[in-house]
Amino acid sequence: MAIEDVYRYMISGYFGVMEMDSYKLKEYVLADIKKYIKDFMEQNPSDNFNLEEEIKRIKDNVSVKTKLQDALLVLNKMDNAPIDLILDIKHRLKNYT
Repeated sequence: MAIEDVYRYMISGYFGVMEMDSYKLKEYVLADIKKYIKDFMEQNPSDNFNLEEEIKRIKDNVSVKTKLQDALLVLNKMDNAPIDLILDIKHRLKNYT
Protein backbone atom coordinates (compact mmCIF):
# COMPACT_ATOMS: atom_id res chain seq x y z
CA MET A 1 0.00 0.00 0.00
CA ALA A 2 1.40 3.38 -1.00
CA ILE A 3 1.91 5.95 1.74
CA GLU A 4 -0.58 8.24 0.01
CA ASP A 5 -3.26 5.54 0.36
CA VAL A 6 -2.55 5.33 4.07
CA TYR A 7 -2.99 9.10 4.31
CA ARG A 8 -6.31 8.81 2.49
CA TYR A 9 -7.80 6.16 4.76
CA MET A 10 -6.66 8.10 7.82
CA ILE A 11 -8.36 11.25 6.56
CA SER A 12 -11.45 9.25 5.64
CA GLY A 13 -11.42 7.72 9.13
CA TYR A 14 -11.35 11.20 10.65
CA PHE A 15 -14.51 12.05 8.72
CA GLY A 16 -15.99 8.72 9.76
CA VAL A 17 -15.68 9.68 13.42
CA MET A 18 -17.25 13.03 12.55
CA GLU A 19 -20.34 11.08 11.43
CA MET A 20 -20.81 9.72 14.96
CA ASP A 21 -22.99 12.52 16.32
CA SER A 22 -24.29 10.32 19.11
CA TYR A 23 -20.82 10.03 20.65
CA LYS A 24 -20.51 12.77 23.25
CA LEU A 25 -16.69 12.83 23.45
CA LYS A 26 -16.28 13.02 19.68
CA GLU A 27 -14.33 16.30 19.75
CA TYR A 28 -11.62 14.81 21.97
CA VAL A 29 -11.24 11.77 19.74
CA LEU A 30 -11.12 13.96 16.64
CA ALA A 31 -8.29 15.99 18.20
CA ASP A 32 -6.41 12.76 18.96
CA ILE A 33 -6.91 11.48 15.40
CA LYS A 34 -5.77 14.80 13.93
CA LYS A 35 -2.60 14.64 16.02
CA TYR A 36 -2.06 10.99 15.07
CA ILE A 37 -2.39 11.82 11.35
CA LYS A 38 -0.11 14.85 11.64
CA ASP A 39 2.57 12.82 13.45
CA PHE A 40 2.29 10.00 10.91
CA MET A 41 2.62 12.38 7.98
CA GLU A 42 5.66 14.04 9.53
CA GLN A 43 7.34 10.67 10.03
CA ASN A 44 6.33 9.42 6.56
CA PRO A 45 6.48 12.41 4.21
CA SER A 46 5.26 12.37 0.63
CA ASP A 47 5.92 15.01 -2.02
CA ASN A 48 3.11 13.68 -4.23
CA PHE A 49 0.22 14.39 -1.87
CA ASN A 50 -1.93 17.51 -1.85
CA LEU A 51 -3.53 17.42 1.59
CA GLU A 52 -6.13 20.16 1.07
CA GLU A 53 -7.28 18.70 -2.24
CA GLU A 54 -7.58 15.19 -0.79
CA ILE A 55 -9.49 16.42 2.27
CA LYS A 56 -12.06 18.09 0.02
CA ARG A 57 -12.32 15.05 -2.28
CA ILE A 58 -12.74 12.61 0.61
CA LYS A 59 -15.20 14.81 2.48
CA ASP A 60 -17.41 15.25 -0.60
CA ASN A 61 -17.09 11.95 -2.47
CA VAL A 62 -16.44 9.06 -0.09
CA SER A 63 -19.46 7.21 1.26
CA VAL A 64 -20.35 7.27 4.95
CA LYS A 65 -19.93 3.49 5.10
CA THR A 66 -16.35 3.72 3.80
CA LYS A 67 -15.57 6.56 6.20
CA LEU A 68 -16.84 4.47 9.12
CA GLN A 69 -14.79 1.46 8.00
CA ASP A 70 -11.71 3.66 7.74
CA ALA A 71 -12.46 5.09 11.18
CA LEU A 72 -12.21 1.56 12.58
CA LEU A 73 -8.82 1.11 10.92
CA VAL A 74 -7.50 4.37 12.35
CA LEU A 75 -8.92 3.83 15.84
CA ASN A 76 -7.48 0.32 16.01
CA LYS A 77 -4.00 1.70 15.25
CA MET A 78 -4.23 4.32 17.98
CA ASP A 79 -3.15 3.50 21.53
CA ASN A 80 -5.86 5.41 23.35
CA ALA A 81 -8.92 4.84 21.17
CA PRO A 82 -12.16 4.55 23.17
CA ILE A 83 -13.61 1.05 22.89
CA ASP A 84 -17.16 2.35 23.24
CA LEU A 85 -16.73 4.45 20.09
CA ILE A 86 -15.33 1.46 18.22
CA LEU A 87 -18.34 -0.60 19.27
CA ASP A 88 -20.74 2.20 18.26
CA ILE A 89 -19.15 2.37 14.81
CA LYS A 90 -19.35 -1.41 14.41
CA HIS A 91 -23.01 -1.32 15.42
CA ARG A 92 -23.74 1.43 12.93
CA LEU A 93 -21.94 -0.47 10.17
CA LYS A 94 -24.06 -3.55 10.88
CA ASN A 95 -27.14 -1.55 9.97
CA TYR A 96 -25.83 -0.79 6.48
CA THR A 97 -26.98 -3.16 3.76
